[in-house]
Amino acid sequence: MLLLSLSNSFSFAVVVIVYILVILSFLDAEIILKVFKISFIMAFFTFIMLLPSLFIGSRNSSTLMTVKVFATVAVLNILTRTTRWNDITGALRFFHAPDLFILVLDITIKYIMMLGEYALSMLYSLKMRSVGKNRRKYTSLSGIAGTMFIKSREMAEDMYSAMECRGFTGEYKSHRSLRLGLADFGFILANIGIAFAYIYLERI
Repeated sequence: MLLLSLSNSFSFAVVVIVYILVILSFLDAEIILKVFKISFIMAFFTFIMLLPSLFIGSRNSSTLMTVKVFATVAVLNILTRTTRWNDITGALRFFHAPDLFILVLDITIKYIMMLGEYALSMLYSLKMRSVGKNRRKYTSLSGIAGTMFIKSREMAEDMYSAMECRGFTGEYKSHRSLRLGLADFGFILANIGIAFAYIYLERI
């Protein structure tokens, strides 16, 4: 994703997409359909946003940006649908990432999802209680925001108490030894090949 965002070569974007298609060929059909669905939607949305630039002579840039968005969203979807979050934090710990960084990343992602689901439930509740035309519906948003602040504070205090009771000292420990298999070495070589392709194609 980093090399793709830095690249200005359309050929490199095509190489990345081919690499993504090879990875998808090893996954289940259901995962492939979901990855393609979200990726095409985001790429189409990007194309619509950049459509005016096609008429002012920036056709190549618009096409490259659309392809980049498609590839980036596809990579993210493959990661989220094939990798557990615990494995990601374990990998960060294996590569000696700072404990504070892992803690903030771990807690932020989980609680953003929880608060988002809580806010969505409150909005659904507000919508169901509004019968007929209610011109003052948006005045309740301040109440929802206040409730969300109180809820987030309560969740933070509960989480701190739970972690303190469990003896968490801020240090992440991995209890599993990492064993690399044939597939791991294959992906390592493929990623090295992608890096070399970036260097070569950017010089052309």
